Order: sequence, then C-alpha cells, then structure tokens
Amino acid sequence: MGKIVLQGVEKHFGDVKVISNVDLTVEDGAFVVFVGPSGCGKSTLLRLIAGLEDVTGGRILIDGTDVTDLPPMKRGLSMVFQSYALYPHMSVRGNIGFGLKMAGLPKDEIARKVEAAAATLNLTQYLDRKPRQLSGGQRQRVAIGRAIVREPKGFLFDEPLSNLDAALRVNMRIEIARLQKALATTAIYVTHDQVEAMTMADKIVVLNAGRVEQVGSPLELYDRPDNLFVAGFIGSPKMNLVGGRIAEGYGAATVGIRPEHLLVGREGEGWRGAISVAEHLGSDTFLYVDVKDVGLVTVRTQGEAGLRTGDSVVLTPDPARLHRFDRDGRAIRAA
Repeated sequence: MGKIVLQGVEKHFGDVKVISNVDLTVEDGAFVVFVGPSGCGKSTLLRLIAGLEDVTGGRILIDGTDVTDLPPMKRGLSMVFQSYALYPHMSVRGNIGFGLKMAGLPKDEIARKVEAAAATLNLTQYLDRKPRQLSGGQRQRVAIGRAIVREPKGFLFDEPLSNLDAALRVNMRIEIARLQKALATTAIYVTHDQVEAMTMADKIVVLNAGRVEQVGSPLELYDRPDNLFVAGFIGSPKMNLVGGRIAEGYGAATVGIRPEHLLVGREGEGWRGAISVAEHLGSDTFLYVDVKDVGLVTVRTQGEAGLRTGDSVVLTPDPARLHRFDRDGRAIRAA
C-alpha cells in the first residue's frame, strides 16, 4: 500500500513561504507528476513528503499513518535524485545492495533482491562493473535499482532524467513508466518538462509559486485548464493567448487557442497575417504567423502544408476548442 495524503502542508524559510496550504491525495499505485517552472516549489514539496525537510504547518499521511514528524527511513519511501549518487569504488551489485547491507539483511537475501532488481532493469550483465564503466542511462538505472530493492510503499523521483541527453531521456521515461506499472507501486515524479509530465502521469499537479494551480489527468489539464497559468504552461507548442479587441469579441479578457485548433486558409474571415517562419518537420509543419493587433501566432498543421515564409494567410479558430478567461485569469466555463 502507498496512499499519500497532504493536508494543509506549508513550508516557510524564515519569512518566505515556499509551499502554501497544499491539500493533495496520491492514490495507491498512482503515477503522479509535480510540474511547474523553476522555483515553483515542486522539489521542496517532494522533500517534505520524503522527510528531508521539516514542514512548517499541516500533516503528511502515508496509508493513514501521520508521518509528519517521522525521519525519512521510517516513512517507507525510496527516493531517486537528479544526480546518480553512486559509490564510485563499489560495483553495480554493491551499489544496489548497499542500503540492504546497512539494514543488516542476510547476504543471501541481499543477493536475491539485487539480482531480481538487476533483471528487471536489464543490468544483470553489468553487476560486476564500476559506475565509471557505465553510460548515464545505465547509472540512472542503478540508482533506480537501489530504490527498488527496498520494496518501498512509494518511489519519489526528483528530476531523474535532467542529466541525460534528449534521446536517452525519451527512452528512460518510457522505461520508468513501464517499470512503475509493472511494480504497481505509488510514484511521485518531479520535472520542469511538461512533455515528460504529459507522457508519464496518471495525474499531474501543476505548481506555481508554491501553490497548486490545478490537479488532473494530462488530457483534463490540456483540454480544460482552470486558468491562464495552466493554459500557458501545459502543451507544446504553447497555447496562443490573445487579449484586446479580439478577446472582447468573444466575451472574455483573454482567449486561448492551441496551435492544432487553428485552420489555415488563403481567403475568408478570420485573423489575417503573414507567415514569419515556417518549420517543416515532415509529419508536422509549424507556422509562426504575424497577425495585426495580435502578434505572433503559432499554428500546427499536418504534413508539408504547402505554405512558405512570407505567404499571406487567414487563421480561423475552431470555436468548439476556444478557451475563454476573465480578467483574473480564471477560465470561463459554458453554462
């Protein structure tokens, strides 16, 4: 079991409030991602759950037990950090089993657990190598293996892929997501990369300045953002946000439309502009259109699109996919 509940959790550093009144439930077996810009408090919140930071206010419960004042080792959680934090003089086998050895487990039990974890992570052939003989992805798998062997109630990942190159990040996020499902263990994963969040999470928690802006499934946040912050943060390329006269015409202070929900034509009614940049990526084409009184609008079309830099175009938003926001930045929902 690994249900984690936060009740009114706060963290202050002196007079600075970095986490503000967070209420959150992470169900047993869920993969939850904390996402937000640098400095939003996501890593601090994770460290509060782990017990690496003391809470200023509120409670943290794991499977119904109040662990707010318990040290990390008594919370039943395993943490994987951004840095691999491996012992360079130890083999892969020694690194994975180190925590079990310190806990005083019998050698045969340690060996069994280490070999099982290595098999799960495709590390069996590397068990006798030192960390310096491994790639970055292999080292991160060793760090994950060290967490697995403890058979924790939950895994806590603090930006574990930040030190890897782009291609390896994609492979590793698939591996981590598959591993979590296979183990059926609760996981909380911190990242600033919203693409990682969208592709890995069952539930996303969007943080901003220590506050929870919205919690929901990836598609809930994508299709129904509660406010301008979430609308602008979730999605790649970002949602187009337009104010002024155009927004007023839709009865809002700001309207948002995602790049794939704009139709592109040569004539007709809509937002007239000229293509400043056309990025042809094969499967998709991204157009950056300079629209009068609006600025640069991003459009995503399939295939080659047959459009080039300098072409005059008319953009028509899909009215069913238009997002409207009031002057406080809150979403205006249809009655």
